Amino acid sequence: MRKILLTSILYTVITTILLGIGYPMLVTVIARSAFPKQANGSLIVKNGTVVGSSLIGQPFSGDNYFHSRPSAAGTGYDPTSSGGSNLGPTSKKLVDRIAADTAIAQVDHPGVPVPIDLVTASGSGLDPHITPAAAEYQVARIAKQRKLSLDTVRSLVAEHTMQRTLGLLGEPVVNVLELNLALDHASPDRK
Repeated sequence: MRKILLTSILYTVITTILLGIGYPMLVTVIARSAFPKQANGSLIVKNGTVVGSSLIGQPFSGDNYFHSRPSAAGTGYDPTSSGGSNLGPTSKKLVDRIAADTAIAQVDHPGVPVPIDLVTASGSGLDPHITPAAAEYQVARIAKQRKLSLDTVRSLVAEHTMQRTLGLLGEPVVNVLELNLALDHASPDRK
């Protein structure tokens, strides 16, 4: 019995060291060597300061910026509290929030249907992307606020539209943080 107990303890210690420490360290070293940007969170640095990650959405509320999808993560875009709202299509709270967000979005485009991703949260609540249609919906407002031509803003949207992976997986998307940083760079007033 004593031999079995010692063998069990020894196997537990060995597997804990190998699989709990050794394996994660090996995977981390390989990931940082092969994919250094992704392994470190795909951070975006501007003037030596980290301004965000290309993998996590963040709020933009000014009229001079493209707006992200709404977030249901914690108090909004909280990566430690990722998740959807779990509100179903018959939820009055969800319907009221979408109606309010739609009314706000339609201020610049009365009667024009709002792209769905501007008024609904993603499953994680942290999606950094919007559809090209959602970006196009905001172009006129941003061009007016930034005193840029519509073509200039549309060109920035086109430059930051990521196409389908391998031409068939997923849908085209626009990373809002990267687009807004490019917009800041293109604007004469550098907002």
